[in-house]
Amino acid sequence: MGNHILAINPGSTSTKIALFEGHKQVFVTTLRHSIEELSQYEKVSDQFEFRKQTILNALSENKIEMDLIEAIVGRGGLVKPIKSGVYEVNEAMLRDLGGLIAHNIAMTIKGCKAFIADPVVVDELEPIARITGLPLLERRSIFHALNQKAIAKSYAASVNSTYESLNLIIAHLGGGVSVGAHCKGRVVDVNNALNGEGPFSPERSGTLPAYDFAKLCFSGKYTLDQVKKMITGEGGLVAHLGTNSFAVVEQKVSEGDEKFKLISDAFAYNVAKEIGAMSAALSGEIDAILITGGIAYNTKLMDKLVHQVSFIAPVKIFPGEDEMTALAMNGLAVLSGKEIPLIYE
Repeated sequence: MGNHILAINPGSTSTKIALFEGHKQVFVTTLRHSIEELSQYEKVSDQFEFRKQTILNALSENKIEMDLIEAIVGRGGLVKPIKSGVYEVNEAMLRDLGGLIAHNIAMTIKGCKAFIADPVVVDELEPIARITGLPLLERRSIFHALNQKAIAKSYAASVNSTYESLNLIIAHLGGGVSVGAHCKGRVVDVNNALNGEGPFSPERSGTLPAYDFAKLCFSGKYTLDQVKKMITGEGGLVAHLGTNSFAVVEQKVSEGDEKFKLISDAFAYNVAKEIGAMSAALSGEIDAILITGGIAYNTKLMDKLVHQVSFIAPVKIFPGEDEMTALAMNGLAVLSGKEIPLIYE
């Protein structure tokens, strides 16, 4: 008995927690957060106490023995751009609001350490991918690094290869959508899934017509906070259909609702276009296209998407995500001495 690791993965509309004993997952649950619950917080960092208490309540209700936990691994949040890997939470990271929940809970357990692994700000972009038409604005890497990396490595193992030897396009379809070009183990291009690039998602607007959006911003009708929510939180499906649930959309489409079908089809169309763009970033040399995330459970939607992009490369669907195992195995690698955590500065 040993190596008890708690993995914590806050998503845009949920918080997933899982307890591992070595390689074995012994407990997992997903704590759903409604739009109403989250809308009362102006910034994501303001959700800290709410999310932490929700986690502690769930652990208590399920009679988890907290004193057995040796490491807590979180996804990390919007810290400074860093290279892929596992980092022990330190004062510099806490100042940048990274690893807060993991650290705060670990502090209550004797001998427990807090880590983050492959946060959303993992940055491996090629210099050319950063350039925009305005020197004042540079493209940034904010994406589902943890899940994309985990799925890439899992796929590579399944075909008796290595992540570092493959060219892959990976689309994570969840509360946010990110489509990354993975070139021999590095994500050389990817849309900023948080701040307004790429396909729209359940609650994010994605890329918008620049001039029309600029006019909207200066129309005097909206505050900066309202505009920010249009981009992240109240865009995408929420803006069009009043829901952030693709399960609801799928049900409405099956009932023959034409508006829901149009928006659903538009979502697949936008994701397909982004995959096409990433194929150009890899000069058409692609071993596989991997589709992952919660929305990938929607089989009819996946059929549409596969139909549009399968001419580029073979397509494999990985519904859901493997992020909890990825987080825990990063923690286990450190506890077992197989990996030395990187230092966040």
